[in-house]
Amino acid sequence: MTVRIYDSNQVQVAFAGIPVQGYADGDFLSITYETDAFSDIVGTDGQVARSKTNDRRCTVEIILMSTSPTNDLLSAVHLADLNAPGGAGVGALLITDLNGTSLYTAGNAWVQKAPDVTYGREANERTWVLRVDNLIAFTGGNL
Repeated sequence: MTVRIYDSNQVQVAFAGIPVQGYADGDFLSITYETDAFSDIVGTDGQVARSKTNDRRCTVEIILMSTSPTNDLLSAVHLADLNAPGGAGVGALLITDLNGTSLYTAGNAWVQKAPDVTYGREANERTWVLRVDNLIAFTGGNL
């Protein structure tokens, strides 16, 4: 019997050349697709037509601790995008599981929404919302 191992430390994210670090406890990354890969419609006689949507847009949420130095870097990229012309904050995205076969890449990603911020007694989380125009995804298993 083979035992396969997942190790969250082996999941690496890089956006706009920035290696992301300082993940929050628990879930720290999510990828949500904008639309289904295919749609279908049925005619009156029951015949089904299937259509490829060709929509590979997605939203990527990266959840960091408020103490993560990556917050500074993502803020700088986002501010550059807001204040400079020509998409200064658009960069490549790479998500890979080094202890598995999952791989997600995109040439164009940007900060869609800076994190909502709260302060309290203890350090908390910052959720960065990235938007991707064309995600190439391979969701695999672990070694």
